[in-house]
Amino acid sequence: MRTPITELLGIRYPIVQGGMMWVGRAELAAAVSNAGGLGILTSLTQPTPDALVEEIERCRSMTDKPFGVNLTFLPSSNPPPYADYVSAIIAAGVTIVETAGNNPKEFVARFKDAGVRIVHKCTSVRHALSAERNGVDAVSIDGYEAAGHPGEDDVPGLVLIPAAARALSIPILASGGFADGRGLAAALTLGAHGINMGTRFMLTREAPIHDRIKQAIVAGTERDTRIIFKPFRNTARVFRNAISEEVATRERLPDASFADVQPLVAGARGRGALESGDVDAGLLWAGMAIGLMDDVPSCADLIEQIVVDCRASLDAAARLAA
Repeated sequence: MRTPITELLGIRYPIVQGGMMWVGRAELAAAVSNAGGLGILTSLTQPTPDALVEEIERCRSMTDKPFGVNLTFLPSSNPPPYADYVSAIIAAGVTIVETAGNNPKEFVARFKDAGVRIVHKCTSVRHALSAERNGVDAVSIDGYEAAGHPGEDDVPGLVLIPAAARALSIPILASGGFADGRGLAAALTLGAHGINMGTRFMLTREAPIHDRIKQAIVAGTERDTRIIFKPFRNTARVFRNAISEEVATRERLPDASFADVQPLVAGARGRGALESGDVDAGLLWAGMAIGLMDDVPSCADLIEQIVVDCRASLDAAARLAA
């Protein structure tokens, strides 16, 4: 398949694995890239910039195809050493970066000078336009269906994707709610040039998390995610489990603050759940597209099936239109 995204990133299919904390490791990224998509390592999963360089080299030993690195700029009073992570990414010879969170403009020039292509994740058209003005090469536009932080506007992809396509002149990845070939066909028809999937790649054989977590999430429906953190204007979509239900209960208390839920949502708890298989031990990030998932395939089988089904869906739609 050839689209502006495949041309920009040098990949066979316009399918990108989004950055996922604790999940975006070499095993998964290499499997996605080997299957013709773009695998993504997650920088902040690694405790130090040096550890990230080691993970990049480990991924490079598993694939000779393009892969990228996610760097998410988090609002924090004690932020990670972002400049050092940027230096590590450049020094390791990575040529594709997915940025997310706060505006990446502070580091755009450094990446561009090093020949790194930048895909920035956005949750609104206005943020995407800002990223375009700041020089990124492409955007991933995240609808309300997405796992993680879908922004504060609550606009679903069916509206957000064509709105972005109408406004932007750079390539667009559609993100949030994508899990199969029908979704890829829809994204291309709505004006995007590919899709970015997180949860669907989390539920693959190569994803480095416990099988009990995969089986619990794949058994869920589109009604088994929950929105949390909205009172704190940091809206997040997660899997419905005991922890997310307790967070939702505490958020409804009078004068609730983030401090009331912080012990429940610590990243270490989520990582522990992914590793131990205890579904209720911490937050598990998942998008509404779990309602479209009923298996845990290999990355190769998943991507090939998406492409086959995408082409069939586009053909069927063309016949209807004719």
